[in-house]
Amino acid sequence: MRAIDLSNVTWRKSSYSNTNGGDCIEVSDDFLSAAAWRKSSYSNTDGGACVEVADGFPAVVPVRDSKNPGGPALIFESAAWSSFVTAAKGGEFTV
Repeated sequence: MRAIDLSNVTWRKSSYSNTNGGDCIEVSDDFLSAAAWRKSSYSNTDGGACVEVADGFPAVVPVRDSKNPGGPALIFESAAWSSFVTAAKGGEFTV
């Protein structure tokens, strides 16, 4: 597994944190700011509900909702994303 350098990323604590030091997640708004997103090849010109992925991130695949490009993105390890895509193409999930 390849390590990803996040030392230059600006993090902010979740709004659900409290003054008692609650264990909350931190999020970054700038990690993917320069990402080049591409829409799924299954998208259509009618604005179908699709995902976008960003290329150029070693060892991870950022994924976001194409209907909400300013919203949150999920980041998957490359191997996990590849397994998911293979399973989806193979019909392993019901829709």
